[in-house]
Amino acid sequence: MSVRTPLVSGLVSITFRNLNPTEIIELVQRAELEVIEWGGDVHVPHGDLARARDVRARTRDAGLAVAAYGSYYRAAYSEQAQAEGHDAIEFMRVLETAVMLGAPAIRVWAGRQGSADAEAAGTRSRVVEDLVRIAELAAGAGVQVATEFHGGTLTDTNESARRLFFEEAIHPNLYSYWQPPVGMSEADCLAGLRAMAPKLSHLHVFQWSRREGGGTDAYPLSEGVGRWQEFLSVAAAAPATALTKQRAAMLEFVPGGTAESFLREARTLRGLLAAL
Repeated sequence: MSVRTPLVSGLVSITFRNLNPTEIIELVQRAELEVIEWGGDVHVPHGDLARARDVRARTRDAGLAVAAYGSYYRAAYSEQAQAEGHDAIEFMRVLETAVMLGAPAIRVWAGRQGSADAEAAGTRSRVVEDLVRIAELAAGAGVQVATEFHGGTLTDTNESARRLFFEEAIHPNLYSYWQPPVGMSEADCLAGLRAMAPKLSHLHVFQWSRREGGGTDAYPLSEGVGRWQEFLSVAAAAPATALTKQRAAMLEFVPGGTAESFLREARTLRGLLAAL
């Protein structure tokens, strides 16, 4: 019988890039959520160990937990970025920051091309190799590596994600976040989530729809209660991961980007989790 991992509620800090860590912590407390994924671009920059130490202490002292370090490391690209005129991100600096932050997991990106483009460019294998490499490095520090489930990467389709995790990048410390791909049917979302269950890390929670002519619109989570009940039920039944004691469902990019909207969304999320 598999051990299940409790689902806890939280916030992805980059939802409020305009707020500082103290303000975010206070907002999460007001919302009565439990954990925070701290972003690596603004709130806890890659390599800023002093900031990581400070944010870890502030989070803990507020009675909250760090769910993950939301890095912007792109497998097979970030360490070579300088040669292409971009700022390089070394994974060891990301890992050191995550350890100082007390993060049990690091969110990374499975390359910077969608699966079709990666196939055409012949770059898929490079991404696979780097994901395995960084998963092994992080395992030595007791930190999980989990990819974003996102367009423009090798997790852009259900089939590509399945192939990546179950045929190619085989490592016991490599997992994936999950979020509903915008525009995908509920049935296909559920199929993809169920397929990823053995490798499921955390979830990013939002209610978006694709706008006619391009772009996306954000709606209150209450408008998607039915489908999110299904998604969270599947996630709650997924087996526990090796290094995380909890699996988090974290709000991201709330409608309007306001504190009031976030507090409303948090109430909906808490209700969904309480009903599991």
